[in-house]
Amino acid sequence: MAEGRDVQWVEVSEGQVGQRIDNFLRTRLKGAPKSLIYRIVRKGEIRVNKKRVKADYRLALGDLVRIPPLRLAPEEAVREVSDGLRNLLAGSVLVEGPDWMVLNKPAGLAVHGGSGVKIGLIEALRQVRDDLDFLELVHRLDRDTSGCLLLAKSRAALVTLNQALKAHQMDKQYLALVQGRWPTRREFVSARLDRFDAGNGERRMRVDNQGKVSRTRFAVREAFSRVTLIEAEPVTGRTHQIRVHAAHAGHALLGDDKYGTREGARLARELKLDRLFLHSHALTFPEPTSGRPVHVKAPLGETLEAVLARARRVS
Repeated sequence: MAEGRDVQWVEVSEGQVGQRIDNFLRTRLKGAPKSLIYRIVRKGEIRVNKKRVKADYRLALGDLVRIPPLRLAPEEAVREVSDGLRNLLAGSVLVEGPDWMVLNKPAGLAVHGGSGVKIGLIEALRQVRDDLDFLELVHRLDRDTSGCLLLAKSRAALVTLNQALKAHQMDKQYLALVQGRWPTRREFVSARLDRFDAGNGERRMRVDNQGKVSRTRFAVREAFSRVTLIEAEPVTGRTHQIRVHAAHAGHALLGDDKYGTREGARLARELKLDRLFLHSHALTFPEPTSGRPVHVKAPLGETLEAVLARARRVS
């Protein structure tokens, strides 16, 4: 990020009303890590209407925000978007409305930077779409998961879509390749999930009777000799829910380095699969303004299609 020479004074526009000041600053200060933003807010270097605010302050129309010039050390700066990533994201937009968009998220890209990740999808997209004053994730996908990802382009749309998500008015369907033959009679997995520390600061999920109620619908899409292509629809929205429920049922996802098995790893190698086979292939949500349902599908990438073609040949 280039150093600003002078203090900026930014007046809050209608599209920014209701946005948290920390999120507002992450959009304005492209390249600044969250830790730095929280630090300058805490120290009072950020002022709204000449007053100190906390990081959770929500902007009002006409607020005047003071933003100091910043010089970022190379080790703390968020990486600038490469031309390759810029082109990849620009070509990943599946459909876009006035105040929302759906991307076909690439596998291997975290939705947020942090924990050693210099740049995530949202930070990169804010650089690519510098025409937008507001851009936030409505939901998340795991780093290694591809497919439909919904983003809001206004605070009002974000609030409406978050409400729809909490009210279970949003449907998500995933495609996954699992080891073994998934029984057609097994349509649901209900198992409580809880977080635990897996060591080295890594947090994972496991089935635990003291955990949160979790339920996933499964359906067989195509059966092969040693693996099964399934459709999974999470009824609840727990972290890693599909992956843990499938493993709990004895059919771990191929390419899963957290919840997979040695047999699954061997099958993945045979099928030349070098990533998690989990893809959000369909998303339905109410359009924020009209309430009409929007249906979006994300096709499987060439890599996953090639894996399925190899699975058909060895069946």
